[in-house]
Amino acid sequence: MCGFFGYSIAGSHDPDRARAALHTLSHRGPDQWGEWNDDAVYMGHRRLSILDLSERGRQPMTDPDQGVVITVNGEIYNYPALRKQLEPLYAFHSTSDSEIVLHGYKAWGIHGLLDRIEGMYAFALYDRDQRKIFLARDRVGIKPLYYAQREGTLAWASELKALTTFFGEGTLAIDYTAVYDFLTYLYVPTPKTLYKDVHKLPPAHYLEYDLEKQTVESRAYWTLAVQSTPVSVDDAARELAERVDQSVDDQFLSDVPVGVFLSGGMDSSAVASSAIRHAPDIQTFSIGFDSSEHDESPHARRVADHLGTSHHQRICGPADAADLFASIRDWYDEPFADASLIPTHMVSRFARERVTVALSGDGGDELFGGYRWYAAMKQRRRRAFPLLRVLRPLVLRAGAVQYRSLAARAVRRAGFEAVWNDLETYVVLMGGLLKEDKRAYARAWNIDPAYDDYWYFRRYLREDLPLMTRWQYLDFHTYLHDDILTKVDRASMQVALEVRVPLLATNLVEYAFSLPEEVRFQGGRLKGLLKYAFRDRLPPEILNRGKKGFSIPARAWGLAHAHGRRSIQEEILAGSFGDRVGTISS
Repeated sequence: MCGFFGYSIAGSHDPDRARAALHTLSHRGPDQWGEWNDDAVYMGHRRLSILDLSERGRQPMTDPDQGVVITVNGEIYNYPALRKQLEPLYAFHSTSDSEIVLHGYKAWGIHGLLDRIEGMYAFALYDRDQRKIFLARDRVGIKPLYYAQREGTLAWASELKALTTFFGEGTLAIDYTAVYDFLTYLYVPTPKTLYKDVHKLPPAHYLEYDLEKQTVESRAYWTLAVQSTPVSVDDAARELAERVDQSVDDQFLSDVPVGVFLSGGMDSSAVASSAIRHAPDIQTFSIGFDSSEHDESPHARRVADHLGTSHHQRICGPADAADLFASIRDWYDEPFADASLIPTHMVSRFARERVTVALSGDGGDELFGGYRWYAAMKQRRRRAFPLLRVLRPLVLRAGAVQYRSLAARAVRRAGFEAVWNDLETYVVLMGGLLKEDKRAYARAWNIDPAYDDYWYFRRYLREDLPLMTRWQYLDFHTYLHDDILTKVDRASMQVALEVRVPLLATNLVEYAFSLPEEVRFQGGRLKGLLKYAFRDRLPPEILNRGKKGFSIPARAWGLAHAHGRRSIQEEILAGSFGDRVGTISS
């Protein structure tokens, strides 16, 4: 796990400015750093040593002729098998998995390389002979990659802060449509960022930059197929458990200590149950809170005792979270409103005292249907509120759907989702603001009245899919990488902890979306198949628990929604980004 920064040179080379940008990523790679440049390209790398802790693993890496140069962030889990294929052709100089990218590109080209590698990764590759730069991001979007093309220069980095340092934050124009989108999505949706000239590379995409023509092309190299392949529940459960076991086994590859995040929920418990098959004394980590409503540590302890792991837990109070909300701007570089970043950082900091790598259960909700809003959307279809549909124009005209109005809150609390269409209902369930909620912001930021507030969700909403699968597919392509995986990456990398997500292995993702919906939701339950698959490994009370989000007692600790009349999005804009984007009076 690492961080990298690079740029193509348009004009004179400025090594001091490049190094300043690179070293903003020192938290991602505290163990080593390196740089390489010629008269056209600079590439820098900060390394967190996981495989091959020696100098041989230092990056940037080059081939003997320096015809290809790479910087890699992440892990290639199938590198032992790929290395065996490449060893007859190339001399390896390290046992680092990153060297697979170097030789794999030479052997197979960019398409063949991306077709073969499995893992969580982002990389930059410079082919000096072809005068081309390739940037690539893993299929699910576990690892981040930002890029900007300005004034004949292409620059790229693992985090936005490196690019703002390189270009100068004051020279980058705010994209107010992105800030406006944040109020809907609680994050800035891909490919947008806070700035007009800077973009996120989407998951499962690579970018090709031609230095001579100064042209940029972004292409998808993988798409998620959704199909319904007939299978019995017993066969599906058996196959699922085997695939989880294999993925966990693959992701134990490390030269440093590995542990498991254990919340007591279904996903992390399943991962832990697979982990003990590889390492019976595996260390597990959980945090609890001084509030019984939010404290899941007893459930985590129950799983740990059942599995026999070496369990560590810590109970946190408000002092542990002090000032963490103020860190959002420093950690995320743009508006981000998932408050669970705080407990994620807490457990990462705690685990980092003993391990350098942790396995998590992230992805299980998207793959196996664990979010409460899936059930809510299904239940909504069973209701018939034709009168409310008729009354919608009157409700809007009266201002009742204005976010701050008492009438709107009453409508939301009463569950009258039928006032809104499916997409609007989904936005409300996700905690976003509707178009009517944002009128003051639209005026202040000069947003076109015809702007589609739900464009990002609409892009991935497939009406041809079964109802529950439809929302899983949407979450997989939006919420998973833009919220969940972004949260985990930044919160963990602040303490140089590598977090791996075994449930998001490609073959698991493809398998989950190949199952009939009634099998995936076995017994009509959220995450029914996953629970059925691990029924003999986990305590019944864990299997029968309902979904509980990873959250802190924010109100009791005085950390969030302190003013009551603001959404968390508005709080974060005002508190962390108000000097950049302006504020709107309540």
